[in-house]
Amino acid sequence: MWHDILMIAIGLIAGLVIGVFVSRKLMTKYLKKNPPINEEMIKTLMSGMGRTPNQKQVNQMMKQMQKYM
Repeated sequence: MWHDILMIAIGLIAGLVIGVFVSRKLMTKYLKKNPPINEEMIKTLMSGMGRTPNQKQVNQMMKQMQKYM
């Protein structure tokens, strides 16, 4: 009886650990393929604030965003 309970507990813990690593890998892959912010969004945001963005400013913002991902 204790053997069965122990095996179930070990199986649940192993499944949890494997699930965390697999989901982390999948989310990282998804975010690299579909970044949450792209250049068009940055240009629109800056235009909405009344600034006319040039490409250098957009590139700097993209580098800062990628540093925190």
